[in-house]
This record gives sequence, structure tokens and C-alpha cells, in this order.
Amino acid sequence: MPGPLRSRLRSGGLIGCVASLALLLGALPAQAASALAAWRISRDGVLELRTTPSITLQAFYEAGQGGQGPRIWIDLPGAPQRTRSLRGSGVLQEIRIGKPDAGTTRLVLEFAPGTELDPGAMRLVGTARDRWRLELSGLRSGSIAPVGEGDVEAAAVAWRPRPAPWQPSSPSAFQGGSGAPLRATGLPGLAKGRFTVVIDPGHGGPDPGAVGIGGLRETDVVLDVSLQVARLLQDRGVRVVLTRTSDIDVDLPPRVALANSSGADAFLSIHANALNMERPDVNGIETFYFQSSLSRALASAVQSEVLAVSPGSPDRGVKPGRFFVIRRTVMPAALVETGFVTGDLDSPRLATAAHRQQLAVAIARGILSYLGGG
Repeated sequence: MPGPLRSRLRSGGLIGCVASLALLLGALPAQAASALAAWRISRDGVLELRTTPSITLQAFYEAGQGGQGPRIWIDLPGAPQRTRSLRGSGVLQEIRIGKPDAGTTRLVLEFAPGTELDPGAMRLVGTARDRWRLELSGLRSGSIAPVGEGDVEAAAVAWRPRPAPWQPSSPSAFQGGSGAPLRATGLPGLAKGRFTVVIDPGHGGPDPGAVGIGGLRETDVVLDVSLQVARLLQDRGVRVVLTRTSDIDVDLPPRVALANSSGADAFLSIHANALNMERPDVNGIETFYFQSSLSRALASAVQSEVLAVSPGSPDRGVKPGRFFVIRRTVMPAALVETGFVTGDLDSPRLATAAHRQQLAVAIARGILSYLGGG
């Protein structure tokens, strides 16, 4: 279920003069090598990182004082092979890659005295499972020269998802395996490489979305379904971009930015609905679009297919909606609610791997039908 746009600021309190800017949670891999693969800072003051997939990062800000300018530093897991410093330009005096302890890489940006930054507006956000972005708010455009190390563009964001064993917070929330392996047999085919689709699994990380009967979490349901949809579409020749492929927290603007830069032909955000635990009688499937007739056609195609694999679940219709991810995307876009995690009919289904597989096939069929003009 979509929620309001949440701030990236994680207030960890003050430690001396240091305040935490942001923390995105992911699965921290046990590794010795640095998770930092590449970084760069643009002339417009945007820091971009490429890292090991699905990690935890911490970013901090310290105000300048006593003749020293402000500084920002980001801690990543794993130690760098060598510590080093690079000379900056303009108001960015120095960039350092350090090792504060045996298991941490620290990227430090040192600014000249008098440099004015706005830490309250800075957000370190994940734009993909291995990409991060931090706008250095307050800097004038052109006040620094581009600088970086490595290839930030390597390993395209349109990655091929891999199936993974699920470990939901409630062991009772998911039941067994799906039985037959997932196959695209029977789905319509398209010319290979002709279409690009963005699949957006809602929520993630510390934001589980709705939590329903038996502790069933929306984020777990929609990530499972989304990964399967991506595999099915790829098997039918569609290039797929996923806004996340693991249980990380990606804010709404980066999801939209990723979609809008992908040249996609369609965008689908996948969610599960909820009311409250006192209304288990409320169930149903609904799909939203913003304005265009093409978005409505996409929503209608997905809605009819999801209903077909959800017998007895009420048809709540294809409706106009103003959700951020479908309102701000430039391609035809829709948001599907695959059922209520609080519903006595929908929730037991959503908790089973077999039904989630049926949902994935249905959603893939709806998208392919839309792309094929059907």
C-alpha cells in the first residue's frame, strides 16, 4: 500500500558536533574487501557511488569551526586496499579514502572554511541496489570541478534478478515452495529488445508497508512477485529495470528518476493493500493510473489478469490515482494492489508462494498484452 513521501533524514542525535544525515538499511554481507567500487562528484555538486549490492551505508555531516570548513563522510563496509587522498578544487579542498577500523571504508569530503552547506536538505538515497546519490545542497553550480575514481556507470542498473530464499520476519507468514518452477510458457512473446519496462516493488528496508494477518508484510509479498515478473518479462524479450531487488529502502523520487532515465515503455508499481485488522471482510483487487489513456490501458490489462487468478476477490476497479510514482513518471504508468494483507480471503493467498507465482504470471501477461497492443 503506498504511503506518504518519507524524509531520508535519520536523526541519530548529536555526537559532539556530528549529526547523522541518512541511513539506508540493507543486508550487510560479511566481507573483507571494501564495498566502495567507484565514486564521482559532478560540477553541480552531486556525489554518486557504485557499491557492492545491498549494503548498509552511513553518512555524516560536521559543521566547520575554528578555521576549518565543513566536512561530510560516508562509512561503508569492508576495508580499502590502500588509503589515499586526492586534491579537490574550488570549495572542495580534499577527498580522502580512509580506514577508521579494520572493517570500514570511509570516504571524506573536506570543504574550505566558509563553505555553506545545508545538511537539513541532504539525503543519501539508494537509486538501485548498488547505486547511491547525495546532493551537496547549498553549493553553487560550478563551485567545484568534477572528480572521481572508477567507473560509476559499470554494471547497468537493468540487472537480471536472481531468485532468493525468503526469510520473512514471521516464519508463519510464508508457506512452503511454489512447486513447479517459474516458466514463461504460454505468455505472449514480443520482439526481443524492443520494449523496456520498469517494475517497482513498493516499500522496502525499514518501511515494510502494510502488515497484515499472521504478520504478513507487504514488502515481502511485492518483492517476491516483482522479481518473478521481471524474470518472466525478460524471458519474453523485454528489458527490465527494477527499482529495487532486495529489502532496501529506496525513496520515491529516486524510483521516478530511475524510471524516467531508462527510456521505458511502461512502469508498474506493485503493492498489497490494507485496511485494518478489524475489517478482515474487506478484500479485493484494484489498479490505479494517473491521467493518460495509455496508462489506463496498462492498468486495465493488469487488473483483468490479476482478477483472473484471484477468484472470489472483489473487483475494486481501475481508478484514477495521484500516487507519486505514477504521477511523476513520463511513460504510461500504473499501480496495482494485489489484494489486502488484512483481508480474510486475500491474505492467506498472498502468504503462499503458489499464489504469488500466479500473480507474477498474471501481471506479466497483462504487461505483455498491453505492449503487444492487445
